[in-house]
Amino acid sequence: MQKLSIVDAETLLYEPLDKPSFVVDGLIPTGLTLFCGSQKIGKSWLMLKLCLCVSQGLPLWDMPTRSGDVLYLCLEDTFFRIQDRLFRLTNEADKRLHFAVASCKLSDGLLVQLEEYLKEYPDSRLIVIDTLQKVRTASKDNAYASDYGDISLIKDFADRHSLA
Repeated sequence: MQKLSIVDAETLLYEPLDKPSFVVDGLIPTGLTLFCGSQKIGKSWLMLKLCLCVSQGLPLWDMPTRSGDVLYLCLEDTFFRIQDRLFRLTNEADKRLHFAVASCKLSDGLLVQLEEYLKEYPDSRLIVIDTLQKVRTASKDNAYASDYGDISLIKDFADRHSLA
């Protein structure tokens, strides 16, 4: 059994700690962020705009971004549809924004695929998975336990690599 790692309040109070890093200042910190909402209200459009801003180091709604490579897993789209959306938003996209329309599921190697991506693009700041359901592990277990397990895997990955 692993011993609990504890810290007393006095030590914690005076321990110099690193502040959280933000990909979008004051809005999106590194780690896991879930963006949820009803169907067909523009979540994918917003994520594409976010990806464009971070990849180009442009502000999002007047909030500075930390520029870097970006991977957008558009798992319910085609490259034609992504291209159409890109043309509607910009004509100045660059090579720092990357797209995939298919990936493994969490249980079948998604995290290995993401590790390989990061080896090729070590300056990555943001990975968007659209939609989470496409990478989830099929389970007949308790829904909460299944959600928690899948989300924990992604959160641990994001934390380990300082990604949003």
